[in-house]
Amino acid sequence: MIRFAQKLIVALAVVLGSIPSLSVAQVSKPDIAFVTAQPANEWLAHVFIGAKVRNTAGEIVGDVNDLIFDRSGRISTVVLGIGGLLGIGEKDVAIPFAALAFSVGKDGGRIITVPLGIEALKQAPTFKAIEKTTLDVVEDKAIELGKKTSEKAGQLKDQALKKIDDMKKDEAKKP
Repeated sequence: MIRFAQKLIVALAVVLGSIPSLSVAQVSKPDIAFVTAQPANEWLAHVFIGAKVRNTAGEIVGDVNDLIFDRSGRISTVVLGIGGLLGIGEKDVAIPFAALAFSVGKDGGRIITVPLGIEALKQAPTFKAIEKTTLDVVEDKAIELGKKTSEKAGQLKDQALKKIDDMKKDEAKKP
């Protein structure tokens, strides 16, 4: 009887439109249905992130670095990495998700297009995130430790040079 009630709830949810047409597994709670397969018209974030972005002339102008979701779960903003080489010297620029156009290439791959040239993107304000991932925190710590290590190495070098100078002066004073 419980299985029948669960199936009935899922069927009603699909009919009423509160859950899009999905492959649905057994329901653990009356209001939650498990998705068993990726819907054909939706994308995985990890595939989307890193994708090349082209301008309307077809030139690659950057890549997708991150996605910003609103509280309803919709992508509101896309953070593009502009310039740089292999992520070094890259500038983050955020644009509304709706500003992007999507199409399919000859090879079946996704093509993401932004209606801006590289110069307009380079002139755009830099995006600053307020949340940090674990990787961001680790990178910040590594940079901080690298700076401290470099400073300490400089101090030790200065101390060693002073010691060498003192030893040379002592040597010169010996008969």
